[in-house]
Amino acid sequence: MNKYADLLGRILMVLIFVLAGFTKIMHYDATAADMVAHGIPGMLLPVVIATELLGGLAIILGWQTRIAAFLLAGFSIVTALLMHNDPNSQIEGIMLMKNLSIAGGFLVIFANGAGPLSMDRRWGKA
Repeated sequence: MNKYADLLGRILMVLIFVLAGFTKIMHYDATAADMVAHGIPGMLLPVVIATELLGGLAIILGWQTRIAAFLLAGFSIVTALLMHNDPNSQIEGIMLMKNLSIAGGFLVIFANGAGPLSMDRRWGKA
């Protein structure tokens, strides 16, 4: 059962990133404007989309999992601090804690690898 729990856990961890990446593509201009409103250059949006989509898919497949998990942990922390930093908003506080919790999950994946149902394990890199 552990191997299936590892796979399902990886999928659930990154589903939010994969879906967010596609949403950012569909609403590119609005997302860029939101980034600019938070003091982040809109020209970084392609990097954000690539990080969410490619990092998410790497975690699902279990490919270069430790690297992807470490990068997504950092991405989650930076996003929490830059985008969810309004101390007067309860929603933003919850979003900040959500991002930090996700970063913690990625650090667990970084420490333990992808598990048996992964490309890393299949190729002897887990």
